[in-house]
Amino acid sequence: MRFDPATLSYDANGLIPAIAQDAGSGEVLMMAWMNAEAVARTLATGRVTYWSRSRRAFWIKGESSGHVQRLVEMRVDCDRDCLLMLVDQTGPACHTDRRSCFYTALRDGAEVEILQPEG
Repeated sequence: MRFDPATLSYDANGLIPAIAQDAGSGEVLMMAWMNAEAVARTLATGRVTYWSRSRRAFWIKGESSGHVQRLVEMRVDCDRDCLLMLVDQTGPACHTDRRSCFYTALRDGAEVEILQPEG
């Protein structure tokens, strides 16, 4: 059966959450939003393309930073309302220059920074 991005369950704004995970290590890198066109572009090019809610525009991960996400595999969750992007990540995934956007842990009631910037 051929995949159609229109079959996904998008929110009222036409968006679906997309979680990027390193295909090799399994590390969760980031979460961003996609619309049907971003899903289609990602599948067509192999370069992960998101929808920026603040800029109201498409952004290809790594387009300006060089920290590219190459799609290895896209997975759809059971409710069809969330995507998992298995990626080959070049450099840091987070705009703070960290490997992952999830660099703050909650431990014993305190926030602890667990990843330092790479640069």
